[in-house]
Amino acid sequence: MSQAGVGRASESEGREFAAGLRALLGWLQAAEVEGNEVAALVREVLGEAGGAHSVVTRQLPPFEHVNLQTALDSWSAAEGRRVQVRGIALPPHYGGISLQQLVSGEALPPLRLSAPGVVDLPNGPGSTLACLRLALLLVTDALGRYVVLVQGPGEHEPVLTVEVAGLPVREAQGVLGELERESRRLNVYRRQLVEVSLTPMGTVSLEFLDRPTTGRDDVVLPDQVLDRIERHALGVAEHRAALVAAGQHLKRGLLLFGPPGTGKTHTAGYLLGRMTDYTRLVLTGRSLGAVGSVTELARELQPAVVVLEDVDLVAADRSFGPGGSPVLFDLLDAMDGAAADADLLFVLTTNRADLLEPALAARPGRVDVAVEIDLPDAAARRRLLELYGRRVPLQVADADVEAVVERSEGVTASFLKELLRRAVLEGLHDEGELVGVTGSHLLRALDDLLDSTQSVTRTLLGVGVDPADLPADGPAPMPAHAGWVSYRGAHRGLRHR
Repeated sequence: MSQAGVGRASESEGREFAAGLRALLGWLQAAEVEGNEVAALVREVLGEAGGAHSVVTRQLPPFEHVNLQTALDSWSAAEGRRVQVRGIALPPHYGGISLQQLVSGEALPPLRLSAPGVVDLPNGPGSTLACLRLALLLVTDALGRYVVLVQGPGEHEPVLTVEVAGLPVREAQGVLGELERESRRLNVYRRQLVEVSLTPMGTVSLEFLDRPTTGRDDVVLPDQVLDRIERHALGVAEHRAALVAAGQHLKRGLLLFGPPGTGKTHTAGYLLGRMTDYTRLVLTGRSLGAVGSVTELARELQPAVVVLEDVDLVAADRSFGPGGSPVLFDLLDAMDGAAADADLLFVLTTNRADLLEPALAARPGRVDVAVEIDLPDAAARRRLLELYGRRVPLQVADADVEAVVERSEGVTASFLKELLRRAVLEGLHDEGELVGVTGSHLLRALDDLLDSTQSVTRTLLGVGVDPADLPADGPAPMPAHAGWVSYRGAHRGLRHR
């Protein structure tokens, strides 16, 4: 043999080596699958033909987890369908798996079959539903035998995943579509009052709230103001069929504006308590950034109300900064995106109507009616004292009440609520127990709140600066940006006012 041919294999030897290597890899893969009871079960259910089909995957937001489980429970119970649920035990700290891995047998971690793991999720106020965390559904129905993998959101992958294997792509899409339709039909958030929040991962979270018990008599506003609010919010709901028949849009916006602590949130709560046939979604603080996806949910669950508290935090006039807020554009798109006959009510509250983007009122269906919730007049302050004193054992003369009403001109509803609380504390301080709240307790509490050292407290309660305390030439003008920062900083304690 020549020196050049030393160590070189012939073409036939190369083919023989490649075939042997393929056989070895196939044997190793088969051994891996056979040693993994989860993958072996999937392969057994699907057979050779089932493994030839593509795996079809759909991802859903985490808040849909409870809706998916509700749909799965209904879908699995359908006549002619048999479903066996098997849990999967993953190694500790392992992120997750895919149905494609189980079908192909590639890159498999050591998996074991187990009882299905579940997470208990709220499906209504005061009720929960056990939802699958990671499980195989072995299905037999008119389509044949196939596998569905449900994988709930995890620490590293904050999405809900549903996968189907063992069916042609079109039929697998049909299964996922059927589950989606059942999820919408049985949606647990429909006609509920829900608070929206954003998780640290930036995903939307929904929390059921109890129905507000605020009655009409608990809303201390001038009759004509409350009538206007009710007519725009409740009147459209009452006459929706006639409005649509007359070619009028149902989508509408209501802006409640006024100083902090005057009862805007309280008034919105009254509307939410009345509109029990509506899905009601409340956004505040950071959750305002989710307005786009939440409005999409509202369209699916209409009739619906979307409440955006302190909307000026995201909807400031674009002239105050380059480009404007991305959330502002999401808000405008959301208010424009629904059809005119969509029964959607946007309720916006703000302490700074002067900062709002003019485009919010530029088209019908954005903001149609703006209502000022002003500082309470003398009659309203008298009613508020009566309202907040309902559960307080008041022993107060009419003259003391009139003195409080007279001295509290220019204060907010929040101020008067705090006044009653401090009067109760005065009574407890004197007696050691709540025997009664006298006029003396009430007036001492008022003296304390009006004391010159309590100016910051009054600001936090929404009470403005006393004009008598201003310099003779008036306050120095404040740039728009400075006022904006000052407002945001002072607002943090007023969320539930």
